[in-house]
Amino acid sequence: MSVNRCMYLFAGFRRHINPRALRITSGRCHVSGLKKHNAGSVACSRNVSSESSSKSPDTSLFVPVSLKTDSSADGGVGLELSQPLDKSELLKTLNRFYKRKEMQKLAADHGLDARLFHQAFISFRKYALEVTSLPADLHIILSDICRGAGHIDDIYPYFMRHAKQIFPMLDCMDDLRKISDLRVPANWYPEARAIQRKVIFHAGPTNSGKTYHAIQRYLAAKSGVYCGPLKLLAHEIFEKSNSAGVPCDLVTGEERTFVGSEGRAAAHLACTIEMCSVNSTYEVAVIDEIQMIRDPARGWAWTRALLGLCAEEIHVCGEPAAIEFIRELMYTTGEEVEVCTYQRLTPFSILNQAVESLDNLRPGDCIVCFSKNDIYSISRQIETKGLECAVIYGSLPPGTKLSQAKKFNDPDDPCKILVATDAIGMGLNLSIRRIIFNSLVKPNVNEKGEKQMEPISTSQALQIAGRAGRFSSKFKEGEVTTMHRDDLPVLKEILSHSVEPIEAAGLHPTAEQIEMFAYHLPDATLSNLVDIFVSLSQVDGLFFVCNIDDFKFLADMIQHIPLNLRSRYVFCTAPINKKQPFVCTSFLKFARQFSRDEPLTFDWVCRHVSWPLASPKNIKDLVHLEAVHDVLDLYLWLSYRFMDMFPDTALVRKIQHELDEIIQQGVRNITRLIRATDPAITDPLQSQSSKRGQTGRNSRTASSSYLTGGQRDKGGSETRMDSSLAGRLVRDGLLTPGLLQQLQREWSKDQNMLHGEPLSNNSKAISRKKKK
Repeated sequence: MSVNRCMYLFAGFRRHINPRALRITSGRCHVSGLKKHNAGSVACSRNVSSESSSKSPDTSLFVPVSLKTDSSADGGVGLELSQPLDKSELLKTLNRFYKRKEMQKLAADHGLDARLFHQAFISFRKYALEVTSLPADLHIILSDICRGAGHIDDIYPYFMRHAKQIFPMLDCMDDLRKISDLRVPANWYPEARAIQRKVIFHAGPTNSGKTYHAIQRYLAAKSGVYCGPLKLLAHEIFEKSNSAGVPCDLVTGEERTFVGSEGRAAAHLACTIEMCSVNSTYEVAVIDEIQMIRDPARGWAWTRALLGLCAEEIHVCGEPAAIEFIRELMYTTGEEVEVCTYQRLTPFSILNQAVESLDNLRPGDCIVCFSKNDIYSISRQIETKGLECAVIYGSLPPGTKLSQAKKFNDPDDPCKILVATDAIGMGLNLSIRRIIFNSLVKPNVNEKGEKQMEPISTSQALQIAGRAGRFSSKFKEGEVTTMHRDDLPVLKEILSHSVEPIEAAGLHPTAEQIEMFAYHLPDATLSNLVDIFVSLSQVDGLFFVCNIDDFKFLADMIQHIPLNLRSRYVFCTAPINKKQPFVCTSFLKFARQFSRDEPLTFDWVCRHVSWPLASPKNIKDLVHLEAVHDVLDLYLWLSYRFMDMFPDTALVRKIQHELDEIIQQGVRNITRLIRATDPAITDPLQSQSSKRGQTGRNSRTASSSYLTGGQRDKGGSETRMDSSLAGRLVRDGLLTPGLLQQLQREWSKDQNMLHGEPLSNNSKAISRKKKK
């Protein structure tokens, strides 16, 4: 080989060395030098090997980068120094290289498994055959091999160079593993490790006073922070603290309320768990519902608060099932846990008889459903019995939930029945005598992010059942049962078990970690970056990586919109209901407007949501209003992250309050909305066809009920339904009462004819008897 050709080959190798491979970047999880005690070394000795784990990545997540095939920096130098390549001979040579087992094994040692090796080869072959002018060093090597002057294995370095260009993560895998190392998360918070914190665990079932005792210490402290799972709980502590003469601010994802003059921060703060600061210093911190540290979606927020809050005293409240785990977790920080146990203040008993019928409802009953459809159906049935009921479910605005709770709790209000989802499990004080489970199965998300129907857990059942007979309510003893007889033994079985002990806490990649990933993989999408991060992440036995499906869903939705990575990350952490198409569409429009550097003004938002909005006429309208409320929540949430781009917070909050009032009015009339929505009520013909399975008297009764648009109460009086088709026709003068009765008789006769000859024969027999 000539000197000139050797010089070109050497220069080619130098030119394609990736400088990133020579640099080691450590993530924030590699904080060293603890000031008080070597908690990190304790954790390492218990859970973590001193050497980096060689966890194999999921290579199906590696998306090849497209390379240009129409130009080369070397021009035609390779051709000048050798000769043109025969494409057919080159194809044979490359295919021989692909079949070499030695090459496949060598590539596997450098991170190319069978899948990646195949993808890389297809790309390399296409590049070699289609590029206008190959790099000089590659052209010379391929020319030598085709002429028999070189060994086929000489292709390997150039193949690997190409593979690392289309799979850049191969060149920085060690760096990526270091960034995604989630072991010893206690070391992420050096400020908290710099103080010796006292951890007090208030353990007990629902209605045991555990949170009350923690809050008393919080109120007595010079400074404090309360971290709760729900906005309603944060609001409750905010109001309780200020009522007790302890100035307290409120911070949730969508709201900031400062009680001090000129917006000055108070010494006490009530916030949702995701919003707590790990940089501020407090005397006392309260972390409520600590068992949610194992929640597959939100558990990371409890882990962060427990490990990162800078407070002299950390008061955690929750189920006894979390005690041992919290002790073990605090062992990694060198902090001991003091446990205070509490017993339930008022007893509740499991009844030996199911309710079975809505006729058996009593004042103070709460029927628990796990779907809005069941809420609507049961509310409608209760209304037909002349009873009023309140309804509470998760997607209602906080103001509407409180309004419905107040209505149910008011002893002077005729509403004595509550129909609710498990949203009542936390955050509302309700005067419930008896909890009635309408069902014992609910939709859950498994570890793979798949939704499935599963029986409720013992923890969930206890959380809901514990709402019966609250200490602060007028019912000092609670009762628990089921609506259906077959469910009662199942409920008893569920409640007979002890709650499974917590075994792991949730973690979530931070924006900084994802940004470091993006530095190494600049062409990867945000969704792909997160997937690769989770694939490479290393966690010890005390932790797991939280489900990121919602994050990826939003990331994929706005991937085509030009945003910088940090803004994209923040948008994707927005808490929205992806089941609501209108909310998702709004999210997309918000991101697009933001990307244009065009502020989202009050007028812009009003045009988007078609404000002002009318009162709902049916359930579909009510659901849309709930979605609009969520959109306004999204605006407020983003306004605290991008103040300049979402400037009209006060005006949006004002119309949100007005919308809350409209929704409250709709929920107060929910049975009317359900009736207007129910096709069996609004379309008598359809209801007739749906009742063909009934016979004789039942069919005639049903026909009469639908035709007259009414239903009979216990006294036999008829209540007209103004929304029925028959009622509207009579009211509009298009149908007279006489014609209505005639239609009723004809439809009843037609209904009888549908069920065969017996009725007709019976009619003939009666006719013959009259003649005799």
